Amino acid sequence: MSTQPAQSRTIRAQLLSDMREGRYAACERLPRESVLAEKLGISRTQLRDVLASLEREGFITRRHGVGTIINRHVLNAHTRMDIEVEFLDMIRQSGHQAAVAFVRAEDALADAHVSRQLQIPEGTPVVQVSRLCTADGRPAIYCVDVIERSRIQKAFTPQDLQCPIFQFLQEFCGVAPYLDLTDLRPVTADGVLAELFGLAIGSPLLFMDEVDFDIDGNPVFCSREYFADGIFRHTVMRKKL
Repeated sequence: MSTQPAQSRTIRAQLLSDMREGRYAACERLPRESVLAEKLGISRTQLRDVLASLEREGFITRRHGVGTIINRHVLNAHTRMDIEVEFLDMIRQSGHQAAVAFVRAEDALADAHVSRQLQIPEGTPVVQVSRLCTADGRPAIYCVDVIERSRIQKAFTPQDLQCPIFQFLQEFCGVAPYLDLTDLRPVTADGVLAELFGLAIGSPLLFMDEVDFDIDGNPVFCSREYFADGIFRHTVMRKKL
């Protein structure tokens, strides 16, 4: 999820790729801003915005008189839980082949938990989109996204649900998630989850209970996410302020 313009997101992705495995893979620092902006074909102002984003996320450190240092210890972290990454990209970054086993949508009514998260009355019509992603054919992530039915502005097809949820929200609901708050805790698989993941009942799973908000602080959707054990190494970067 990102509120950066599309070109800035593309430049950011390109720089990350160049630092990991491209032209800067063997470098300790990025070139001077004037040189880098010219190589990327963008203005220095736009470059500074991209570099500021990369610095906030710990991938680089800019020091006056020294330059832009590449933080390889951060770049080498496969799965960053403090950065929003699409599920399939997360699986690929962990070294696995990613695929979607199924995506299903069903109408439902908001229960007490969803009511609190989305700040809507209990019993409000919602749409639940469940998705199972696999890593090398093994069930890896099961997610249930919940959207208030009235937010969906036009009809959608099962094919439309194949895209990431953030893209669906922008195209069909006209909303752009800005940030999320997530409750993270271990859980054990009940009968339904055990069958989905092909595990024994009681097997450990990582659970993330997420609420996404727009830039005005309004909740736009909530999500229940379950991660299989042994596939991901989850890392969190925390700066000392």
